Amino acid sequence: MASIFTRIIQGEIPCYKVAEDDKYFAFLDINPVAKGHTLVIPKVEIDNLFDLNDDTLAGLTLFAKQIARKIQDYTQCKKVAMVVLGLEVPHAHIHLIPMNNEADVDFKREKLKLSEEEFKAIAQAISL
Repeated sequence: MASIFTRIIQGEIPCYKVAEDDKYFAFLDINPVAKGHTLVIPKVEIDNLFDLNDDTLAGLTLFAKQIARKIQDYTQCKKVAMVVLGLEVPHAHIHLIPMNNEADVDFKREKLKLSEEEFKAIAQAISL
């Protein structure tokens, strides 16, 4: 059975898409720790990020870099954190999170509750 991320890529599950090319896909996290929190994934379904071949891993990072710049421009944050975290979805992914201090990247804190309109506006603002 395909992972939830593969199903998102295939359009079976809706998302707030930020960017896509032939190898990578990015969409807003629906349980964000900050406005602009984005997931970036390879289209190939591999569980462990470091099991990706070198070209795919490097390409994922370069794809994420473009999105991180858009997040930083939109949020005016000091930096965009790139976090590898999560065991519940067996599909390699990275989190891009705008941050002004380290507490902004604390996944144990309460997640933001954003409206559909807010998600759409953020996705549009940071889309490539």
